[in-house]
Amino acid sequence: MSVKNQKIFDWIEEWAYPELVADKDRVGLLVGSPADEVHKVLVTLDVTGDVITEAEEENVQLIVSHHPLYRDPIPYLRSDIYPSSHVYRLIQKGIALYTAHTNLDAAPGGINDILADRLGLVDIDLLLPTVEEKLYKVVVFVPVGYEDEVRQAMCSQGAGWIGGYSDCTFQLEGTGTFRPLEGTSPFIGETGQLEKASEFRIETIVPQKKLKKVLKGMVAAHPYEEVAYDVYPLENKGVKMGLGRVGKLPEPLTLADFAQKVKDCLDLEVVKVTGDPERSISKVALCGGSAMFFLEHAIKRGADVYLTGDVRHHGALDALDQGIAVVDAGHYGTEQVVIPVLADYIREKAKEAGEELTVVVSRIQTDPFKYL
Repeated sequence: MSVKNQKIFDWIEEWAYPELVADKDRVGLLVGSPADEVHKVLVTLDVTGDVITEAEEENVQLIVSHHPLYRDPIPYLRSDIYPSSHVYRLIQKGIALYTAHTNLDAAPGGINDILADRLGLVDIDLLLPTVEEKLYKVVVFVPVGYEDEVRQAMCSQGAGWIGGYSDCTFQLEGTGTFRPLEGTSPFIGETGQLEKASEFRIETIVPQKKLKKVLKGMVAAHPYEEVAYDVYPLENKGVKMGLGRVGKLPEPLTLADFAQKVKDCLDLEVVKVTGDPERSISKVALCGGSAMFFLEHAIKRGADVYLTGDVRHHGALDALDQGIAVVDAGHYGTEQVVIPVLADYIREKAKEAGEELTVVVSRIQTDPFKYL
């Protein structure tokens, strides 16, 4: 048995919503076809020549990466010029490439939540909200006796969630009318005759990312040949999502102790630190990868320290002058944490779907730096 690429992409995008992708980011299917069959998936932070070799040796049909193979458009497809040479090689070997980047950074449970969880932060909030989930009201009319089946089908696909409550719906009994015309096969009534049917009006709330699945499940469970339903956009406030997180340590630590905690939690040999090692750290702002451009947001949120990667000389001086400590745990160090989580997620989705799919984590160390 095998799985089509598109099904795996759908699973990933249920978590890392496409709406969270930053402008000009290269995400999604970069090489290959959605219709290709997959038996084995390789999950990696970066796509390097060594990773492609590993994929070949592992007989992989799909690479799922966090970082895009290329950032700028490729004007040609040549085997002798990087990075098109890697694309050329993937095509030759029949290996597809899919990337979840900034959408996985911002997703609930993504990189920044993983970092916050590893550090044991509490009272966690978004550092920079970027997207507010759109909500819809779905109303469907169901013949008496089938209301529970249709309602369950909708809720099982993600309808009816309000805060900490699931299966939130409302139903009202009434009378529906319809006249089956020539060529129809009515579940109730006769062709050409006006039918008055006892029906329930069922309504519930649905987030945008779940809307297609809810409607598909609803129609599949509904006994009518033509399902009467309405979809209304709502002004209700949906879940906010975005980049970075801010939270508190359970107990204050010195900056030196916090830096050691970061090393321990992320399995790092070294981190760079700016600020007095003895200063007290209670409130932490963080953003995985290269995100020093969010420093001002960390300051506005009253953070004592900002954890990120790729901190440059002048950025560190800016932080010192504004009284906030910085811990640079590296681009690789702050993002590698998501790879085993992403692999486990794909495995679990395949198991839930009853699909046979092998998912492996790359063994290639893609941190380009050595610390001597």
